[in-house]
Amino acid sequence: MSVPRFADPSAPAREVTVVRAEGLAAWLDQQPAPVQAWLKGTGFEAGLGDVRLLQAPDGTVQSAVAGFGTANARARQRFGLAKAAAALPGGAWRMTGDLTPAERDEAALAWLLAQYRFDRYRAPKPVDPALLVADGPNTTRLLAMAEGEFLTRDLINTPASDMGPAELEAAFVALAAKFGASAEVTLGAALETGFPMIHAVGKASVRAPRLLDMRWGDAGPKLTLVGKGVCFDTGGLDIKPSSGMQLMKKDMGGAATVLGLAHMIMALGLPVRLRVLVPAVENSISGNAMRPKDILRSRKGLTVEVNDTDAEGRLVLGDALAYACEEAPDFMVSMATLTGAARVAVGPDLAPYYTDDPGVVASLEAGALAGFDPVWRLPFHDAYETVIEPGIADLDNAPGYGFAGSVTAALFLRRFVEGHRYLHFDIYGHTPADLPARPKGGVGQGARAVLGALPAVLGL
Repeated sequence: MSVPRFADPSAPAREVTVVRAEGLAAWLDQQPAPVQAWLKGTGFEAGLGDVRLLQAPDGTVQSAVAGFGTANARARQRFGLAKAAAALPGGAWRMTGDLTPAERDEAALAWLLAQYRFDRYRAPKPVDPALLVADGPNTTRLLAMAEGEFLTRDLINTPASDMGPAELEAAFVALAAKFGASAEVTLGAALETGFPMIHAVGKASVRAPRLLDMRWGDAGPKLTLVGKGVCFDTGGLDIKPSSGMQLMKKDMGGAATVLGLAHMIMALGLPVRLRVLVPAVENSISGNAMRPKDILRSRKGLTVEVNDTDAEGRLVLGDALAYACEEAPDFMVSMATLTGAARVAVGPDLAPYYTDDPGVVASLEAGALAGFDPVWRLPFHDAYETVIEPGIADLDNAPGYGFAGSVTAALFLRRFVEGHRYLHFDIYGHTPADLPARPKGGVGQGARAVLGALPAVLGL
């Protein structure tokens, strides 16, 4: 698996000068005539991520110039300078140019994220990457962000044959061990008794369901992260069509993302008492699978009518959230690849979120900007509460309303955390096509935004 890294600061480094399209003419006027002739002759217009190599007298590459594009181009494409990193020869490079501190951080993070490779199932290609010399104040933070993101991507990209509940548990325990955290696993009879909805979703699989519980830190506010760990989702008896299963290895993307976020928090040593809960299951089919119209009794005591066995994520999260609330955390965050409705609403590039706390909204929006991690608020719309009340039970896991599917799913989860400070993300966890610093496949969403929001939200 790939590991993000900066160049050794003591290594000899060549310079890559970043030039804005708006300032290209003025910058060119200050360059030697041969450089002007070369750049004009090759049609260099400082497009975002466009690179030209500059030669030394002996013909070797001495330096480079990279385009930063126009303001409009930068607004339309995050991490555009990652394309420049891919175009440079291997070795150490030092970035120069008239960039703001935020632009330098984005470029450095893009440089790190562009190093990601998923080569578990093929012979890795030899790579001599261009590595950036880290010289800014946020080097440690950016590296922790990239490391957490790489963990998230690796987990999502691994197929379900090698990433079932037991394998997700192994990754969970390995992360805990890396940072000296404790890890507990609940399964078998204890799971069936204590977490009936997690058990109900996972019991049909030969791969036993379980609840994973990690704790780290012994001082500071209590922060609990809950991630949906459905390692593969057939839909259960309400089985998905083949096309609907093609991306279901990513249905544990919420778990993968909270583990990436936990990595960031622990690597940076934030002064919190961190808890991570992951209900790890496979939603499969067998003779004992839960059925449509079954009524489940949750850990909280609320009863739930199962009107769609393919709406299983909110069931496993409901039990985990109820368990989290029993210790009265100061702040809870859940992340889940929960609904297709969220994708229809905002597409794959935005991480939609729900919260009733205006302070969390302001902090999260600021964190999203600082972490280059776009988010979008959707509403806990109280008028839709009746939609999730079936009459025969307290809650309906899949109301046949036909509208606002992400909102009604979020309202369902809110029933399990009433009275607690809570933030929920309904993420996609997948990049449909190659983008700068984000190759096609698994991707984290919202984690860097949450990381940036935590100091204000928790008063750190």
